[in-house]
Amino acid sequence: MQKSEKYRNRLADETSPYLLQHAHNPVNWYPWGEEAFKKARDEDKPVLLSIGYSACHWCHVMAHESFEDEQTAELMNKLFVNIKVDMEERPDVDKIYMNFVQLTTGSGGWPLTAFLTPDQRPFFGGTYFPPAPRFNMPSFEQILTSVAEAYRERREDVLHSANDIVGEIRRIGLAEASSEPLSTELLDLAYESFVRTFDMANGGFGGAPKFPAPMALEFLLRYHRRTGEQNALDMVVKTCNKMALGGIFDQLGGGFHRYTVDSIWLTPHFEKMLYDNAQLARVYLHLFQVTGDEFYREIVERTLDYVIAEMLDASGGFYSAQDADSEGVEGKFFVWTPSEIEDLLEKDDAAIFNYFFDISEAGNFEGKNIPNIRHTLAETSTALKIPEKQVRESLERSRQVVFEAREERIRPFRDEKVLTAWNGLMLASFADAGAVLGRNDYLEVARTNADFLMDELTDDGRLLRTWKDGTAKLDAYLEDYANLADGLFELFRVTGETKYLNESVRLAEAMIEDFWDEDGGGFFFTSKDHEELLIRSKDYNDNATPSGNNAAFDVLLKLSRLLGDEKFSRYSTNGLRLVVAQIKRYPGAFGRAISALEFGLGKSVEVVVAGEEGSEIEAAVLGMYLPEAVTYLKRPGAEQVSELTKGKSEVDGKPAVYVCENFACQRPVVEIAELEEALK
Repeated sequence: MQKSEKYRNRLADETSPYLLQHAHNPVNWYPWGEEAFKKARDEDKPVLLSIGYSACHWCHVMAHESFEDEQTAELMNKLFVNIKVDMEERPDVDKIYMNFVQLTTGSGGWPLTAFLTPDQRPFFGGTYFPPAPRFNMPSFEQILTSVAEAYRERREDVLHSANDIVGEIRRIGLAEASSEPLSTELLDLAYESFVRTFDMANGGFGGAPKFPAPMALEFLLRYHRRTGEQNALDMVVKTCNKMALGGIFDQLGGGFHRYTVDSIWLTPHFEKMLYDNAQLARVYLHLFQVTGDEFYREIVERTLDYVIAEMLDASGGFYSAQDADSEGVEGKFFVWTPSEIEDLLEKDDAAIFNYFFDISEAGNFEGKNIPNIRHTLAETSTALKIPEKQVRESLERSRQVVFEAREERIRPFRDEKVLTAWNGLMLASFADAGAVLGRNDYLEVARTNADFLMDELTDDGRLLRTWKDGTAKLDAYLEDYANLADGLFELFRVTGETKYLNESVRLAEAMIEDFWDEDGGGFFFTSKDHEELLIRSKDYNDNATPSGNNAAFDVLLKLSRLLGDEKFSRYSTNGLRLVVAQIKRYPGAFGRAISALEFGLGKSVEVVVAGEEGSEIEAAVLGMYLPEAVTYLKRPGAEQVSELTKGKSEVDGKPAVYVCENFACQRPVVEIAELEEALK
C-alpha cells in the first residue's frame, strides 16, 4: 500500500478507506463522477475504471505492482482518465461493469479493471493484470497500450462492440413471471439440489474454494422445521461443525474469515467481513435453538463478542471489514509456529495447545500454522496421557495467553466505514441472539445500532448508504432499505418497541414507492431519482449477501403477516414469481429467496405475547425456533399497530401467549408447559 505523500490526487478528499489508500498514488485518480467523464470527453480519452475494496488481497497486490509504480502511472495518466471506485460504497457502478467483465471473459472478481468510452459504455475489461506477462496474461502496460491504440485507431469497431455489449447487459436483469402458482415443489427441488452438491466428508457445497453459504444453511433449517426431513438438519450440523473447528473460524479471536481456498475449511482468505459474521452467527444461533447443543451457543457468542471488540464504532455503527494482510503478508497476524507457542506457555500447556490446535513443525500454511481443531478433548487427553479436566483447564488458560500475545502484533487494516445494508444484517443478528440467549448486552448493542442508523444514516427521511467519522453520504440502494427494514423488524419482534416496527414499515413503503418497476415487476437496485447510470439494473441472485430483491420480498412477507396488509404480500409474491425459473435452474444462487418462500408457503402463524417485559413465558417463546411465525410482544398501554393484538391481554394478571393462524387464535396459554403443544 502506498505510504509516500509525494503525490496527492483527488481521492484524498474522499471518506472511503479504500479510496484513501490510493490517494497518494502517482496515478491521477478521480472518484466516480461527472468531473472525470467531462475530462474524458474534453480530451477525447477513454476511461480506465478500477474497482476494488479495502480487504481485497489482489487489489493490494495490483496497487503495489502497478498503481504505485511511477512508470505505469505515467502511462495511465497519458492515455486515460483514471477512476477508482470502492465497490462497497458504489455497488450500483460495480454491478454494471462486473456484469460486463463476466459476459466478455467468463469470470469476474476484484480488482475489476474496465475500459469505458466517455459516455460510460464499456468496451474491454478484466480483473487483475500483472506488471509483467505471466499466467498466460499480458502485462498491465501491454493492456494499456493496446486498449489506447484500439480506441484511437479502430474507434468505430470499439463503439460498435460497446453498443452490442450494453444491450447484453440490459438483458441480464430481465425476468418473466412464472404462470405457475408458487408451491412447495420448488422447495423440494431446491433441497434435492443441495443434497446433490453436498460434500459428505467435509460439509458445505461443492469443492475448493469453499464458501460458507449461510443462506443455504438457513433454508435447510427451515425446510427441516416444515418437513421433518432429518438429512436437511444433518447437512447443517455437519457443515457448521466442520467450519467451527476449521481454520475459517478464528480459534483465538472469534469470528469467521471470508472463505477457504481448500475444501476442508482449513486455509482461509483471512479477511473478515461484517456480512459473513452477521449471517453465520444467526445460522449457529438457530442451530442451537433446534439442537440445544451448547457448542453452537459458544460459537455465536464468540462471533458476536468479536464483533463488539473489533468491529463496533463508539457511535453504534458496525465497521465493514478487516483485511487479510498485515505487514504486507497475507495471514501473518493469524499464524503460529510451535516455538512461538512454547515461548509463551509452560511446557505441558504448550504441548497440549500445539496438539489440540494442530500447531506442528511441518506447518499447515506456508511453513506456519493456522490454528484449527482436529482432535477432541478426549482424544487429546488419551494421546498426551493427561486427564481431560486438565486438558480443558490448560486450553482455557492458554488460549487467553496466546490471544493476548497476538494482540501485540501489527494488526490487519480495518475498513471503518459503516454500510447501512451490512449493518441491517448485523442488527438482526444481535437482536435475535439477545433474545434467544437472554443477553441484554446484545439487545443494547442492537438498540444503539438501530438508533444510530435511524438518526445518522437518514436525512430528511431519505436513507443514506455509508458513514464514516461523522459524515454520511450517497443515496441508499435497495439492499440498504431491505436489510435495514428487516433488522428493525427483528428488533421489534424481540423487544415489542413499536418505533422500530414503524420505521420498518416506512422503509418498506419507500422501497415500493422509489424502487418498484411498474412495468416489469421486481425492484430496481437504485431509486427512481438516483444518479443516471448506463443501466438501471436489477439483481435477484443471492451472493455473499442477499440480493436487495430477495431481502425485500422476505421482509414484505413478514410485515404482511404481522400487519394483515395484503399490499405488502402482493408485491412480495409478484416479485418471487419472477425468480421461479432461475431458482429451478440453480437454487444455490437464491438462498434468501427460497428461505422467504419457506416462510411464505408454510402455514400462517402469528404469536402474540401479552404482558410486561421480561416474563418467563416471553423468554420461552423467543427462545424457540419458529421460522414459520411472526411474533408480537404486546406491552400494557403500548401503541397498537396491528389488528392482531386487538382484545389480547394478560389472563388473571399473568402474561399470556396467543397462537393464531391467519388471525384466528387459540385460547391463550399462560403456562410454559402448554407452549410446545400450542406451537406444534
